[in-house]
Amino acid sequence: MIWNLLIVLCAFIGMELFSGFFHKYIMHGILWRIHKTHHVHGKGFFELNDIFSLTFGAIATLLVLLGSEGFDWRFWVGIGIITYGAVYFVVHDIFIHRRIKWIEHSNLRYLQALRRAHKAHHAYTECNPGEEYGLLWIGKKYWSK
Repeated sequence: MIWNLLIVLCAFIGMELFSGFFHKYIMHGILWRIHKTHHVHGKGFFELNDIFSLTFGAIATLLVLLGSEGFDWRFWVGIGIITYGAVYFVVHDIFIHRRIKWIEHSNLRYLQALRRAHKAHHAYTECNPGEEYGLLWIGKKYWSK
């Protein structure tokens, strides 16, 4: 059981590292045309950028299904990715962007810093330059008001 929890934790942390890299070098690179729909808000609820979440969700689901017979490492990696996706959805889509009006404000210093960091990231409407590409791990400068 400890090994399985460790795999889930490593997959979760790995997703934060991977998503920061992917966001900076791929989404703000070759796939900017898709990701730009997130930086330039349209009228609808969905964005073309949502394709990234759907893709990672499909990969995680596939891992869970492939590993579910014997609950091998694929199952637990998939659970870690799904957990990261759930946290991402709540933090990014509900709290920061308020795509669903559920969590309006928070007095938690960490969540306020996250919002400031993400706002700084969205200050750039072009592919480059930019800052703060990760979600949960943010720079020190955003912790002070």
